[in-house]
Amino acid sequence: MIEYPSAPDTPRSHLPFSPATKVGELIFVSGQASVDATGKIVSDSFEGEMRRSIENLRKVLEDAGSDLAHVVRTCNYVRDDADLALYNRIYPEYFQAPFPARTTITNCLGAALRYEIDCIAVAKNSKA
Repeated sequence: MIEYPSAPDTPRSHLPFSPATKVGELIFVSGQASVDATGKIVSDSFEGEMRRSIENLRKVLEDAGSDLAHVVRTCNYVRDDADLALYNRIYPEYFQAPFPARTTITNCLGAALRYEIDCIAVAKNSKA
């Protein structure tokens, strides 16, 4: 069975996709960016946008029955490769060793965003 978990205050986009899709114990979270609860982009420094994006990811995961500790893979989009050192300093504040599998793509976002993250996680009650 496929589920689309969310709560009224789940950050969501005006674009045609669900914040998360759950299949069994797996949770697939769509790209989370620096947006408010209405989906409006909140421009900030790279650090501010990265932190807001990961906090949005945390909220979507909680609404789906998981958390950052149950993330098995992240895909990260960093607009400017000059921000990679800061990205690598902030990332371990949210994801601890042993770290999830990770992909990082640079020079890939338009001018409106500095950072975006998506992930695959397992439900907290998973036996996986």
